[in-house]
Amino acid sequence: MSNELKNRASKGEPYETLLVEAYALVREVSRRVLGLYPFDVQVMAGIALHHGKIAELQTGEGKTMVAVMPAYLNALTGKGVHVLTFNDYLVQRDTEWMGPI
Repeated sequence: MSNELKNRASKGEPYETLLVEAYALVREVSRRVLGLYPFDVQVMAGIALHHGKIAELQTGEGKTMVAVMPAYLNALTGKGVHVLTFNDYLVQRDTEWMGPI
């Protein structure tokens, strides 16, 4: 499925038409690999981030999971994506935790 989405993105298909399938894929992979299924509110926060908006979540509400969805969607073109954090501990932890997705 990921290869299909990458192919469609490389042909210029807009992110908006890929969003639903890309986010659903991330949700399913997260469930299968990590045993975590993103909540609807996390998906909505991921959509907000994709649209350049700010999404506020409290500690423990899944900001790391939220960030994976728009990062995956925007990486489909192969141009790369940067996710920033200013906490070295969280960089290491989240890279290892979310890396399999």
